[in-house]
Amino acid sequence: MPQIVFLPHEELCPEGTAVEAADGESVLDVALRNGIGIEHACEKVCACTTCHVYVREGYDSLAEINDNEDDMLDKAWGLDPDSRLSCQARVNGEDLVVEIPKYTINMVKENH
Repeated sequence: MPQIVFLPHEELCPEGTAVEAADGESVLDVALRNGIGIEHACEKVCACTTCHVYVREGYDSLAEINDNEDDMLDKAWGLDPDSRLSCQARVNGEDLVVEIPKYTINMVKENH
């Protein structure tokens, strides 16, 4: 079973963690299932950028970005070549290393 390593994040995952993920499962669902509260204001429908993450390792194993995700990513804070929306990035047989950005474009947290 693939693993996702979440790098340390000051608020959401201070120590960092490694968790198991099923093929086809989104990075966001894996995070939420393991108590890592990544923002997701649009409830996982690719209509915002609050679940933006950096896939530092394993990026090429993910399915190619579709046009909708690509358009939304243009609005994300701190965009870089490893950026994906965690609600759209699905595990595909390989381990991933994910960094959660310090900031999102949201002014307030949704507290899901």
